[in-house]
Amino acid sequence: MSPECQQTMRRLYVDGTEVNVSALRRKGEKAPILFLHGFGSTKEDYADIQRHRDFDQHGILAYDAPGCGRTTCDDPGRVDIPFLVNTALAMLDVERIDHFHLVGHSMGGLTALMLASAHPERVLSFCDIEGNIAPEDCFLSRQIHECPAENPEAFMNDFIERASRAPAWSSPLYAASLAHKVRPEAVRGIFTSMVDLSDKAGLMERFLGLPCPKMFMYGDQNASLSYLLHIAAQGVELAEIPDCGHFPMYANPPEMWRRINQFITRSEAAQ
Repeated sequence: MSPECQQTMRRLYVDGTEVNVSALRRKGEKAPILFLHGFGSTKEDYADIQRHRDFDQHGILAYDAPGCGRTTCDDPGRVDIPFLVNTALAMLDVERIDHFHLVGHSMGGLTALMLASAHPERVLSFCDIEGNIAPEDCFLSRQIHECPAENPEAFMNDFIERASRAPAWSSPLYAASLAHKVRPEAVRGIFTSMVDLSDKAGLMERFLGLPCPKMFMYGDQNASLSYLLHIAAQGVELAEIPDCGHFPMYANPPEMWRRINQFITRSEAAQ
């Protein structure tokens, strides 16, 4: 049996706001892996790492972001990408993690990028699973401007309906649990900051400038992303996941885990 993660609750104060973070945590002989989930998802996106023997020696930290899953936040309206970065830093501090491998999906990929950009010396490797690095990546978050609604609940209901009808791998599955995983009051701050950062914060330059090994993972349904050849030419490893759209952890998890393991193993061998 692979070593199991422990379910923990951590009370934090992030930017003066109380947050009670629900996490999966395991210590290990090898460097820990920090997992950051995407919008509308939870730490359980990554829980199956416990079933993969290749990761047995690694420490693990995955948690529900404020406004998501079982994590509670006194003021969900305060949540945006900088708030999520500060939450990650607080979790790393309370878990006494100095250096780590970093895996982030979508919203979590953008959070991971901003975290790595601010503290590059702490990141051993970065697997970015369709996290925002260009304006074109705001196909979900830009809906906050393109499809406005009169209140948070109305926006969330309309967003779920659009996602359920999207002609993409796993979108109906993703949409089915959205109402149970995200507080509507947190959506505007998250989406607005994602769009602002994607449009104005030079994310591509930040990503390519990171000194650690980098892998960009994407579903083959999104192989038309305009920057893939560019980042590959700059030394970024590409991981195209077959039979997959934006959610490899739903559409093709065995291939996702295989590629993450290969990448981290090579990164450690090169250090």
